[in-house]
Amino acid sequence: MRIAVMTAGSRGDVAPYTGLAHGLAAAGHRVTVVTHGSFGPLVTAAGVGFRPIPVDPRAELESARGRALHDSPSGPGKLVKLVRMARALADRLVPPLVTAARDSDVLLVSSSLAPIGHALGEGLAVPSMGLYLQPLHPTAEFGPAIIGTRSWGALGNRLGGHLVNASVDAVFAGTLRSTVRDQLGLPGSAARQATHRARERRRWPVHHGFSEHVVPRPADWRPGLHVSGYWWPYDPPGARLPAPVRDFLDAGPPPVYIGLGSATVPDPAALSRTLVRALRAAGLRGIVQRGWARLEAEGDDMLTVDEVPHALLFPETAAVVHHGGAGTTAAGLRAGVPSVPVPVQFDAGFWAARLTALGVAPAAVPLRRLTADRLAAALTAATRRPAYARRAARVAELLRAEDGVGPVLADVERLAAR
Repeated sequence: MRIAVMTAGSRGDVAPYTGLAHGLAAAGHRVTVVTHGSFGPLVTAAGVGFRPIPVDPRAELESARGRALHDSPSGPGKLVKLVRMARALADRLVPPLVTAARDSDVLLVSSSLAPIGHALGEGLAVPSMGLYLQPLHPTAEFGPAIIGTRSWGALGNRLGGHLVNASVDAVFAGTLRSTVRDQLGLPGSAARQATHRARERRRWPVHHGFSEHVVPRPADWRPGLHVSGYWWPYDPPGARLPAPVRDFLDAGPPPVYIGLGSATVPDPAALSRTLVRALRAAGLRGIVQRGWARLEAEGDDMLTVDEVPHALLFPETAAVVHHGGAGTTAAGLRAGVPSVPVPVQFDAGFWAARLTALGVAPAAVPLRRLTADRLAAALTAATRRPAYARRAARVAELLRAEDGVGPVLADVERLAAR
């Protein structure tokens, strides 16, 4: 069976699908991941097919309109700016997605591409299914994950969830009308079938790539919304840490990892100095990942690295300091070490709150309020109070017992058969 996995966004929006795609391919399917060209090596390393779509997400975040995201102090304000930025890029994404859909028997679509993926499936009569990394469907139990941690009460939470999904629909609204008319040969009105409300009426199946031990499935979700377990990024068998990292680990006590993943920051040099001061104030060594934030650290007690497999590095650290992205949050939990989340934007606040609720993090230190003293205090608590390490080890044990690929594989084969 020919399966297209479609996703767009940062590295964290792509890496989990490499492990899922590898698992589907190992079951005998022909899998192609359709995403930004810059992630081609990440995808092909998993032994699956790759089709590029245009747009360099890092370049967009570093552009003037990408940097403007930092000017909005609130989650809703950032979301509005992100939707505007994405709408300007949508027309460029669609043609290669249409071509990939025509060559596929099943479409598996991330939340960022849900409107176009569902529309292509309907227009081409190709079964489709959502693969989400965050809980985006409205629920009374918590507010929209993508705009922070605030609860607005049962009614407000559900309304907020609908508004967030309407915002995602708005990204592709204009593009979809022309796509279904000109490329699929359907009336422009058919684009209305791609809205979140229409997908809900049709009971569109969605699998979520996180664990019920981290986010329990909301009791008010409809049937067909599954919490499947994590999809871990693919790491080749026999992968090893780079020699400089191995040497640094062996030269002293376990260090703290610090990285902000695909988040960008207004002043990388100033932030780097703050992070190093915090580590030294807490008496800790550090491995600092440059990432898209362009962090740097100097000194015998510090090591600056580029991309390093989290699955290999995190278990050898005393704690991980990260931006609260879904993927890095998951990697820290999998490693069984305490976390100190430094949420930057979007769903980071949601995942940071989950970490503290699980008892694996002492507190979140949001980037906007980050100081060396606050981070040092959180690091001291995370690394010297045994309760955090014990709880982290217990959560990791629970996650090791799960298989996030199996439920997706079973549903894919049911979809194709139907």
